[in-house]
Amino acid sequence: MAGDLFYWLALNFVPGVGSVFIKRLLDRFETPEAVFQASMKELLEVEGLGLKVASEIKKGPSEQAVKKEISLLEKSGVRMITLKDPVYPPRLRDIYDPPSLLYLKGDLKKEDELAVSIVGSRKTTPYGRWITEKISQDLARHGVTVVSGMARGVDSVAHWGAISGGGRTIAVLGCGVDVVYPPENRNLFAKILEQGAVLSEFPMGSPPEGGHFPKRNRIISGLSIGVVVVQASADSGSLITANFALEQGRDVFAIPGNVGVEGSRGTNRLIKDGAKMVESSEDILEEILPQWKRGKERVEEVKPRGPELTEEERALYEMLGENPLHIDVMIRESGFEPGKVSSLLLTLELKELISQWPGKCFSKKM
Repeated sequence: MAGDLFYWLALNFVPGVGSVFIKRLLDRFETPEAVFQASMKELLEVEGLGLKVASEIKKGPSEQAVKKEISLLEKSGVRMITLKDPVYPPRLRDIYDPPSLLYLKGDLKKEDELAVSIVGSRKTTPYGRWITEKISQDLARHGVTVVSGMARGVDSVAHWGAISGGGRTIAVLGCGVDVVYPPENRNLFAKILEQGAVLSEFPMGSPPEGGHFPKRNRIISGLSIGVVVVQASADSGSLITANFALEQGRDVFAIPGNVGVEGSRGTNRLIKDGAKMVESSEDILEEILPQWKRGKERVEEVKPRGPELTEEERALYEMLGENPLHIDVMIRESGFEPGKVSSLLLTLELKELISQWPGKCFSKKM
């Protein structure tokens, strides 16, 4: 593996060879080592690869620089995941320009395939913090991994919400995974490692440069089934993530804000352009649940976390039988609030214990 890692890093360090070219090179030659062994003629047969980049590949990067990076990885306990690695996130691998290498601290798990990104303004209001925390907590409690960028504001609140909800969260950085940015998020960084993972495509020690963040945003959306935008101005970086999501075929959700307020212009425009308006986590779950069930045909089944059924979930579950029962009957007979019943039914659907029928009717899965 050490030898393989050397060639992966070497290819990643070649000037002018970005994610798209690496993907094309691997489609043609299969391994990074084979890329370096290819002739100039063979390299020039790769779509879009010109003489300058082909020459850089033949020259190769500094062997000293690659060995230094490997040493830093070993000292920092950072794991490297390659595009060909079985644990590379399948959803991310399918985008147009997946990163060839992911630097990883913490752990990626199969259940992280059910993931939603939450992004938004660095300058958030009390309302923005409240709704972000509530939605991220609720998603985490339903077994959804929350992905964000660990920036100030909405991103940080989203990670903390998932952590307090007892779920998993993934931070994608615009710097090296050994760089904590912003520095006040040191405690958050440590908590994320306990309940998720920190990822980056940038080499060790890379500073948080402005040009890194748009590249980071495509990974945030690429890991997710959908992207939720909270409090974004008209020129917010969060809208870049939303645009990547649309290009990648992901769902885009937006929290509505006050009309005329600068921090709401971006989210309100997204809703006007067709993003799904979100008032609660149920709006998100109702949209992603059918997709997740279809998607599970190509990935290993994800088991729900926590106890199989809570007391309230069991109370509703035991009301149901083979014949569909209307939600109003369950509300009346359970004594629960309507919103509570809807939330419990969504959870039972996620656990694949019940089926929903037209007209808000439900039955047990037989």
